[in-house]
Amino acid sequence: MVEQARGSLFIVAAPSGGGKTSLVKNLVDNMRDITVSISHTTRDQRQGEEHEKHYFFIDEPTFLDMARAGEFIEHAWVFDCLYGTSKIQIQKQLAQGIDVILDIDWQGAAQIKQIFPDAVSIFIVPPSLEILKQRLLARQRDNVAIIEDRMQRACDEMSHYAEFDYLIVNDDFDKASLELQAIVLANRLRVSKQMQKQQALLSFLLASQ
Repeated sequence: MVEQARGSLFIVAAPSGGGKTSLVKNLVDNMRDITVSISHTTRDQRQGEEHEKHYFFIDEPTFLDMARAGEFIEHAWVFDCLYGTSKIQIQKQLAQGIDVILDIDWQGAAQIKQIFPDAVSIFIVPPSLEILKQRLLARQRDNVAIIEDRMQRACDEMSHYAEFDYLIVNDDFDKASLELQAIVLANRLRVSKQMQKQQALLSFLLASQ
C-alpha cells in the first residue's frame, strides 16, 4: 500500500490591507487539496463572520488556558487581540495529504518556521503605501485613528519581508493570484513529494529499462 504523501504548510503574511485574504480565498477556490487553517482569536466577531468558519472566537481566559496547555503551534498579540494556530488541526490535515495555508503575521511565521522548517513562506506587499491606505479606507471598517495606526505598523511589518521565501507584489490581483498558485504548484512538483505520490509509476518506468 502506497503511503499517503503529507501535505505542505504554506505561510502567507502581509500588512493589513495588502490583499492577503482575497488572494488566499481565490487560491483555495481554484486549487484542489488545499485549505486555510482556521485560527483562534479573542477579537470581536465582525458582521458576516461565522464561528468555526472564519475564526474560532473565544474569550481571553480560554485562549490563555489553551496556550498554557501547549495547544497552539504559534500565538501572538496583533492589534490588542490574541491569535493562535491549533496544533492538532494542522497535523491532522497535513497527514491527510492536504496542503494547509496559515494566514498569519510575521511574528507567527517566525514561530512556525522553527517548528516546521520545511514550511513555505510567502510575503505579500502593496505596490505603494498610498494604495495601501486607499484599500484600508475603502473597507469602511475602521476609523481614521485606527487606519493611521495600521499604516504605521505596516511599515514595520514590511521590513520583515526578507525573512520569507517568496515575495509577491499585489499590484494586479489576477497577476498576483497566478504567482501565488505557481508557488503552490511548484512545491507540489518537488522530487521529494513526487517520489511518494508517483511511487507506482516511477517503479514501473524504472523496471521497464
